[in-house]
Amino acid sequence: MSAYSSDQNLNVADVTGNGVEVDVATDLLDGTVRLSLLWADEIHLTPDGADRVAQALLRAAEEGRRCAAEARTRKGA
Repeated sequence: MSAYSSDQNLNVADVTGNGVEVDVATDLLDGTVRLSLLWADEIHLTPDGADRVAQALLRAAEEGRRCAAEARTRKGA
């Protein structure tokens, strides 16, 4: 079972206009981070878009660490 929470602040799409989007999500149960390209295998980003994706990944990593620590605490309780 998973409970992914997407980064709602991330709104990045392919610069070629083909509708491809990026999704960064954290599994709230175990802290893993998922990076998805929606509707394609690759995406072309502007430098600002790439920066927004990087920042979203950093936020997800922080959230993932917190979720993983909570999961370890629940298992030890």
